[in-house]
Amino acid sequence: MRRTEGLDQARAFIEAHFNEPLTLEQMAAPAALSISRFATAFRERFGSSPYRYLCGLRIKRAQLLLLAGVPGIAVATEVGFFDQSHFGRHFKRICGMTPTTFVARALAKRGVGINLGQRSVEDVNVMLAGTVTASLPDKRISAKHG
Repeated sequence: MRRTEGLDQARAFIEAHFNEPLTLEQMAAPAALSISRFATAFRERFGSSPYRYLCGLRIKRAQLLLLAGVPGIAVATEVGFFDQSHFGRHFKRICGMTPTTFVARALAKRGVGINLGQRSVEDVNVMLAGTVTASLPDKRISAKHG
């Protein structure tokens, strides 16, 4: 098997199992390379380390789930993070904002304003799903996001 085919198979494996806990050894197995050689070859071929690629996949899926109104805590476990804190750190590192801010901006783009005030991620996700939008107070985002 050519190295590029093995790396493509490894990437396909990661994409199929992104929501499971994966070790570098498991990711390298389809490529039939040592862990260190796999990590180097994967980075050369796809432009990021296997773990960063995995985190990127998880965050892309998380964005879709958040936009569909799935609560943040459920999103975290659904896409393979250990907990909501772990998810939030990676989301902010990759997206440059928290999941709450991401959802709020998506709502704002849709013309639905909210006052985040003391609202939780789950409250904002429910609003995004359209189940609470009728009770929103105004068309501005007025809370600081963190």
